[in-house]
Amino acid sequence: MNEIRQELIDKLRMKDPSLSETKAGMLIDLLREDFEATYAKAGYEYQGEEMSKRIVEQWIENYGDRISDVASMNEKYAAILKSDDIH
Repeated sequence: MNEIRQELIDKLRMKDPSLSETKAGMLIDLLREDFEATYAKAGYEYQGEEMSKRIVEQWIENYGDRISDVASMNEKYAAILKSDDIH
């Protein structure tokens, strides 16, 4: 999991270099949690880390360079991006 997480962080930071390692990591964690929770609420069986990774990779590819705009629409994501004490 740590290798997958780091790979996703690196991809997100390549798309949006203004994100710190910590903020990118927190965003990746939230994206994965949100996907897995939504998937479970929809009644689907857990498909494993690989499925979560693929979905988050798609989001990074589609929205990574403007993740700040997308995240600002969700309070928990916006709080991470606005926080100055997280570098």
